[in-house]
Amino acid sequence: MQRSPRTARRSAVLFAALAALLGLALAACGGSGSGSAPSTSAQAAPKTLTVSAAASLTNVYQSLGQQFQAANPGVTVKFNFGGSDQLAQQVVQGAPVDVLATASSKTMQTAVAAGKIQGEPIVYATNQPQIAVAPNNPKQIAQFADLNKPGVSTVVCAPAVPCGAAATAAEQATQVTLHPVSEEQDVRSVLTKVETGNADAGVVYVTDVKSANGKVAGVSFPQATAQGVIQSYPIGVVNGSQNAQLAQSWVSLVTGPQGKAALQQAGFTTK
Repeated sequence: MQRSPRTARRSAVLFAALAALLGLALAACGGSGSGSAPSTSAQAAPKTLTVSAAASLTNVYQSLGQQFQAANPGVTVKFNFGGSDQLAQQVVQGAPVDVLATASSKTMQTAVAAGKIQGEPIVYATNQPQIAVAPNNPKQIAQFADLNKPGVSTVVCAPAVPCGAAATAAEQATQVTLHPVSEEQDVRSVLTKVETGNADAGVVYVTDVKSANGKVAGVSFPQATAQGVIQSYPIGVVNGSQNAQLAQSWVSLVTGPQGKAALQQAGFTTK
């Protein structure tokens, strides 16, 4: 039976339409499995790890931060350096911080008592005071008592700051009462005063003198190793951190072999 020309043309059009639809379907199936289009879900979203740390940790933490970012692509470590008492208070008040690292167990306890730290903080390093003076020590400061010599302007940290507590403990150990011209809110401010010549001497840490790279000289005194004068450095993950796993990885880096090597090179004593 022969089909009419009109019927043949209609069949050809229907066949072409079906073929076109089948081709589109096959292309869609092939495209979904070919990997030609990037999958955004497979790529890790950028993350920021916020670390609040004592000012005396600035150099060593920045160095470790570079190592951490290299080992964790897409992660940026954001540091908040300052006086430990202020940093602990910020955490207590709910600041968005992932890790808290202070320069004394006492200031860390402020955050622990408020329920802001996961578990027990880890004490991983210690630091001891040293007197920072101008290069070549023009005021001839040889011992702690010399900080009270006429014509010597001395700066210290405020008593609430760990470096200030260390200076107070050193006063008690040496039986010398200082008369500072200013009390700074963190140890780096004390160091800067001496570096810029705005003070003749300052009570800082051994690590701060070392980090100055010759801009100041250090004068040690035997009482710096007395009980209460040496400062312990604890670290902990902050409760409520949105990056708890990353935060724990940071703690592991700081307290592990890489962290210990960097801390020792900076002048800290590690646990």
